[in-house]
Amino acid sequence: MSFNTYSQALYELSIETNSIDEIQDQAKSIKKALESIKEFNAFIKNPLFKQEDQTKMLNAFVEEFNLNPMLGKFLKFLVSKRRLFYLDKILKDFILYCSFKRGEIEAKLISAKDLKEDEVNNIKNDLFAKFGSKINLNYKVDKDLISGLIIQVGSIMIDNSMKNKLKQIKSQMIEV
Repeated sequence: MSFNTYSQALYELSIETNSIDEIQDQAKSIKKALESIKEFNAFIKNPLFKQEDQTKMLNAFVEEFNLNPMLGKFLKFLVSKRRLFYLDKILKDFILYCSFKRGEIEAKLISAKDLKEDEVNNIKNDLFAKFGSKINLNYKVDKDLISGLIIQVGSIMIDNSMKNKLKQIKSQMIEV
């Protein structure tokens, strides 16, 4: 598994400052903001903004959301290297690298309907028993599946959704 050098540097700095959990939580929050706030994402990804403008915005952002000072310095470093537009990828790699270093496995669970918390936990526990590692489960609902679940752990995917079964039937009908 390869990680970019910026995410590894952020990890090392987080370890040195004994703030890995705090910075990982804040990285997840920033990543969510990048996904949900279009203006913020556009500002970060646009390399045409002047460094001074990006630095001012980041100073306000760091202060407003009370980010860890080391994370704030890291973000400003990305501005100085003109790499801020890679922020989403850097944070994604950083979060995965943290999990990797703790021996955790990333997994996805997609269901056609809302599952109760105990149902999600049962699936998580089954995956733990199967793979022998702590599982970081990313759960979401996709009503387009019609019914069933999709579980992905690394390159292993189990798709028992109705959408997939219908696709298989259609494929078989075309072959005949």
